[in-house]
Amino acid sequence: MKRKILILHGPNLNLLGEREPGIYGDTSFETLNQHLMAYAESAGLEAEIFQSNHEGALIDKLHESRKECVGVVLNAGAYTHYSYAIADAIKAIKIPVIEVHISNIFARDAFRSNSVIAPVCAGSISGFGLLSYDLAIRALAEMMVEL
Repeated sequence: MKRKILILHGPNLNLLGEREPGIYGDTSFETLNQHLMAYAESAGLEAEIFQSNHEGALIDKLHESRKECVGVVLNAGAYTHYSYAIADAIKAIKIPVIEVHISNIFARDAFRSNSVIAPVCAGSISGFGLLSYDLAIRALAEMMVEL
């Protein structure tokens, strides 16, 4: 039986390929998601993908994941830096969540170097472009083997 993970994209990630390609690259959101589905499959995982620009929808999806998934890959976008509500949701669900960022958040604007969700995540991956997602999926697959 495959282990299911949630890949959760936050605000503005639906504009990948259009929004600031110098920072986020020119790969479209659809192309990224197709790749992530295939990559998860190759790691022995089944992936569900969800994106929202709304904090409450992301929190609702995190809550749902606790019953359906063995882990979450989360790019919370700008919510990373100030959403204590998302941090509380991560704490509440008790499954591993890996924080992901396409860009190196520590090499950008000063406010981006603070993550309020990092302390409640199993780990954080930042700065490897879209490969950051692959690394997080691989980490979850390895964590599931250890359990």
